[in-house]
Amino acid sequence: MTEWHFYQPRDGHGLAHDPLNAIVAPRPIGWIGSRSADGVANLAPYSFFNLVNYTPPLIAFSSQGWKDSVANIDATREFTWNLATRDLAEAMNASSASVPPEVDEFTLAGLATAPSRLVAPPRVAASPVSFECRLTQLIRLTTQEGRELDQWLVIGEAVGIHIKSSMLEDGVYQTARARPILRGGGPADYFAITEDALFRMRRPG
Repeated sequence: MTEWHFYQPRDGHGLAHDPLNAIVAPRPIGWIGSRSADGVANLAPYSFFNLVNYTPPLIAFSSQGWKDSVANIDATREFTWNLATRDLAEAMNASSASVPPEVDEFTLAGLATAPSRLVAPPRVAASPVSFECRLTQLIRLTTQEGRELDQWLVIGEAVGIHIKSSMLEDGVYQTARARPILRGGGPADYFAITEDALFRMRRPG
């Protein structure tokens, strides 16, 4: 075995499993609630997700294919993001099932909904943090040559944020207290953030 394994993605990785998702990991989960123009609720997790701006707060997720979440957000320009926790992991996984657009994944996953204040799509009632978002950009991704991909980047501004009071201590949000889960590599790997994983570093002056 050589010291380095090098490959060009366009030629294939030559390994038993694509390492990309395992390398760029763990990744926060975009657990996205939306509602169709006909009023059908939808809930789906996306592992290509993150916060991309502070002020205003912008979050982004990328969907492989024009899925129900993207179609709903394109039509209504609204969605919610819900924090996926260890206690909600199995329900989050259940909401990832490939089902017809008329199926409500909140119901499918056995999750109660909570009403949003500023947008129409519901929130996951049991989630300790939820964002109410309005669409700012919907972008079709391309290759370096400009070839269009069936991959869609959704960016939304969080216009309302719900935080369960028990997640706050002296006005500071306690990240590990909710035991958020993160997507790892492979077909089934996840990680949970716990207090024993915490370490602190201050930025240099």
